[in-house]
Amino acid sequence: MRVAVISAEAVPYSKTGGLGDVAGALPKALKAVGVDSVLITPCYWQTKGEHLWKTAIDDLYVDWRGGTYHAKAFYSEANGSPTFLIDAPLLFHRDSIYGYREDHERFAFFNHAALTLLKRIGPPPDIVHLNDWHCGFGAVELAAARRWDEYWRRTRTVFSIHNMAYQGGFGTEDLWKFGFGSDFARNAFAFNGYASAMKAGLETSDMLSTVSRRYAYEIQTAEYGYGLEWLTRQRANRLIGITNGVDFEVWNPATDPELPAHYDISDMSGKAECKRQLLERFGLPLDLERPVIAIVTRLTGQKGIELIQQAAGDILATGAFFIALGSGEKQYETFLQRLRDHAPRQVGVYVGYSEPLAHQIEAGADIFLMPSRFEPCGLNQM
Repeated sequence: MRVAVISAEAVPYSKTGGLGDVAGALPKALKAVGVDSVLITPCYWQTKGEHLWKTAIDDLYVDWRGGTYHAKAFYSEANGSPTFLIDAPLLFHRDSIYGYREDHERFAFFNHAALTLLKRIGPPPDIVHLNDWHCGFGAVELAAARRWDEYWRRTRTVFSIHNMAYQGGFGTEDLWKFGFGSDFARNAFAFNGYASAMKAGLETSDMLSTVSRRYAYEIQTAEYGYGLEWLTRQRANRLIGITNGVDFEVWNPATDPELPAHYDISDMSGKAECKRQLLERFGLPLDLERPVIAIVTRLTGQKGIELIQQAAGDILATGAFFIALGSGEKQYETFLQRLRDHAPRQVGVYVGYSEPLAHQIEAGADIFLMPSRFEPCGLNQM
């Protein structure tokens, strides 16, 4: 069986949250059970360097908006499986992965480029696994292409919902620009007067999955369906919840190469060194008797950051250190920076994302905060 996993982010190449962890680990897990898998993800400017092995395709010409976009594809196996990274500098060489007005255009292009790449590199995959709203464009394109393109005729799609709250909404007037002018495509995207890439993926994919059995039920309710619960209920016989997992070859304090020292359940002595170097990294006093309370998260309302705002005084009053790693909404980034400025010998903050630092925080912290308002599955607690 041949499976192509397409995702807007994937570790170790890019990450803002659990989507990146799962998309990066899944192809390796598939490979371990004999599945011929390939991962396709964008090449952000943050990706360039250590993880890229070679330029696999220097002339990836993508039909786009009435013209031709000259992209490239890099190749790597840094995640343990074959990976192609679509390099389109005008769209993806930016300070952040998400958060731009034209995100819908960026990921519509990425999907089309990924499908163009698949036709270039070999026989058709049996399954194309599409992840979250960023890949709803690919679901519609494949559903239409199967009707006339022999290459895709036997390919089937799986669309995974990692977080229904993010639906990729944009104005319907842009659909024709991206090649979605047919009645079939416009109806797939249409949602409350605008276009929704999440809705398009839900409606046109052959199978739907989500990140836990509980979440598969929750997205069929008004509370967690965000207006699309009617569609998930309608397609319930095609929806399955598969609980996310952690790659313990990567997240293992006994072997993790990102850590300054190692430990396991039989010998915890290395944890003290991890804690000491974590405090040193943030310029905090090297007092190993004081607990380290930590959080690694996207800074959004869903993650319950306002609860930390409310409890910040009480946290500091305990005398514990508080260390935070994350990026997201400006108000929460500003709050954490001001908290650090208020108590520089007690609070450490890194605004952004660093995979090595995330490992070091998990290994060195004594207490981990996860105050999410809701969590489709969550990985940090594992």
